[in-house]
Amino acid sequence: MSDDDGVTVEYEPRSVKEILGEMKDIAELLIDLSYSSVLFEDVDLAREVLELESRMDVLQLQARMSLVMAGRRPDEAESLAPVLGIVGAAEKISDAAGDIAKVVREEMGLLPAFRKSLPEAIETLARATVAGESPYLGRTLADINLETETGVRVVAIRREDAWFHSPDRETVLRAGDVLICRGHEDPLAAVYETVTGTAFERPDPASPGVADLDRAVESVLTMKAMSELGVDLAYSSVLFDSEALATEVRELEIEVDALQSRFEAWTLRAASEVEDPVSLRGLLHIAASTEVISDAAVEISDGVLRGFSSHPVVAAAVAESDEILARTVLDPDSSLVGGTLSDLADTDAAGVTVIAVRRASDDGRSEWELSPGPDTALRAGDHLIAKGTRSSVSRLEQLADA
Repeated sequence: MSDDDGVTVEYEPRSVKEILGEMKDIAELLIDLSYSSVLFEDVDLAREVLELESRMDVLQLQARMSLVMAGRRPDEAESLAPVLGIVGAAEKISDAAGDIAKVVREEMGLLPAFRKSLPEAIETLARATVAGESPYLGRTLADINLETETGVRVVAIRREDAWFHSPDRETVLRAGDVLICRGHEDPLAAVYETVTGTAFERPDPASPGVADLDRAVESVLTMKAMSELGVDLAYSSVLFDSEALATEVRELEIEVDALQSRFEAWTLRAASEVEDPVSLRGLLHIAASTEVISDAAVEISDGVLRGFSSHPVVAAAVAESDEILARTVLDPDSSLVGGTLSDLADTDAAGVTVIAVRRASDDGRSEWELSPGPDTALRAGDHLIAKGTRSSVSRLEQLADA
């Protein structure tokens, strides 16, 4: 069997759990890489997206072959059907990320305007190749202690054709290793220079000066954040067989669809004020691909929504992560109601991170606050989407019910 690039892929007796785990890691990394390639107009990052997209094509074929071999009886076929849906959804995320990276590779327009609206606090990714004279050469990640010293994390390493997702503390850096680093821009630039020996180039974020276009760009960035959150929640819904989390994925997808409609209206209005309307093509491309990622997240959690129990092999593949996502609803009698997120630091739930809050607005619609700050007020009925260790998230859930 051949993949989309015509590469022959043969069946290998490989663990489905292992394949699904790698697909999950690649799907999540691809979202970050593709957007970062756009935000920094980084052709090298866009090439890494292509490499990973090609790897995903191979993995999805291997996964389908293994699942076909496993489903010999009707009951097995029924339990494996949602797994095939997850495989297909991961491939869609990969393809959408590749389409986002095309904005850089094919030099579509409006990149500076897109970057101009990037919140200063947001983390981005950079691709850094370890130079022969780098101070990090030959040292382990534990010895460098990068995250503690700088706040920058090495989320993946490519060594020739091999990828290491979530490298551990004992990983030794070699000359030519391609590090995918995540962090805030200033420390990220400093680490990049130490790794490569060259300065981190930042494009000048010029403003388009068109109000409707600014709104359109802002809506795409919100769609991106919601789609990423949706993918995280979808995998967590499968891990915990949680209909509540799967429902949140559906809620996010509805909001992304609404943002997509508003984005289209703002972009069409802006077209009459832009000197070259064709330059809007890149932004349209990004929005359409982002909406595909949101839809794929729903497909990952679809089996849970339909009442299928999560297949053990999927739960095992997702459970590899040390951190989990969970949703908890604030009971009116909870001690957290009336306070702010900063109050969590003084509770048993210290260490957990609330990455989103959903609450009902006055007109009955859902309102999302993504990346809430310490001053975010907590109200009865708030849905908190939290990330942390299993124990810290469990403590938050107890406080929310108290």
